[in-house]
Amino acid sequence: MKQDKLVIFDTTLRDGEQSPGIALTPQEKLIIALQLEKLKIDVIEAGFAASSPGDWEGVNLIANSVKGSTIASLARCVQDDIDQAWEAIKPARKSRIHVFTSTSAIHMEHMLRKTPEEVIKDARESVKLATKYCDDVEFSAQDATRTEHGFLIEILKIAVEEGATTINVPDTVGYSTPSDYKSLLRMVYKEVRGENEEIIISTHCHNDLGLAVANSLTAIEAGARQIEGAINGIGERAGNTSTEEIIMAIKTRQDQFGVEIDAETTEIFETSRIVSKLTGYPVQYNKAVVGKNAFSHESGIHQHGYLRKKETYEIMSPDSVGQAEAKIVLGKHSGRAGFKDAIDKLGYQLSKDELSDAFNDFKRIADR
Repeated sequence: MKQDKLVIFDTTLRDGEQSPGIALTPQEKLIIALQLEKLKIDVIEAGFAASSPGDWEGVNLIANSVKGSTIASLARCVQDDIDQAWEAIKPARKSRIHVFTSTSAIHMEHMLRKTPEEVIKDARESVKLATKYCDDVEFSAQDATRTEHGFLIEILKIAVEEGATTINVPDTVGYSTPSDYKSLLRMVYKEVRGENEEIIISTHCHNDLGLAVANSLTAIEAGARQIEGAINGIGERAGNTSTEEIIMAIKTRQDQFGVEIDAETTEIFETSRIVSKLTGYPVQYNKAVVGKNAFSHESGIHQHGYLRKKETYEIMSPDSVGQAEAKIVLGKHSGRAGFKDAIDKLGYQLSKDELSDAFNDFKRIADR
């Protein structure tokens, strides 16, 4: 399979910060942004500059400080939003204005209270304005997966005509399944991108049905070459596609995806830790890649296999993501192999009978 570049777009500082209860200061946003730069994220969405003075300050601080990543700011299809976004990101070495509007019937009627014709007019004028400021413009059709297909294609084509270079097809409410999302992305790729290699098709999936990562990955097969996500999967409601899970899925299953990414995987765990600390959102123990138990083994069968050859139960190594070495956790499900390994590491030398007695005592204690 031909190796293409996959753009990793991280929205921890915008959509991630929209998680209920999270409010980062500009300085805290900068700490996370500098760590995302170490992770070699391609595009950092630093915030929604027009949403508050503090967010504008945070976006601007990041734009002045981060050198290795493109810095993006979100903007509604409103002139003031676009003006503020540009002023905030203008100092960055590489800038992107990310404009969006809702396109589903339910959103247009009940949220925007606009006709489809008015929404198309807003999109056309907003992309045109954004391109006067910035060569790198992304357009998102919010709630794309519940949008009538003909209307979606029409508005995305208009965005391309006006100069948008990245076309984002968000599953805003986590409604899609992998099969129908891939089908939608294939249609967009064929009818909107076509042979225009300058256009990148992007995903932005939410996790309401627990399918955000699966949907994003399956879109690669449909030609998507940008995936948007957040560290630890934080974000509105059930959260976003998890950036670190995407990175490690691509790295681990090159045979499946055939795309290249620039991410420095050894920075993943530290990035997760910093985001968790500053947002106050704990990482669940069984969270893929960065969870406390992601590289822990308690079952006797698992411990026995792992101690003989790590690859029996580990498809990636903890050090590849910046975690400490894997842990053998002793508990009621542990077997002799795991128990003996722990005894040996403690420096005890037991005879066969002593080891058997000690193991039986350990099992009784573990059961309690």
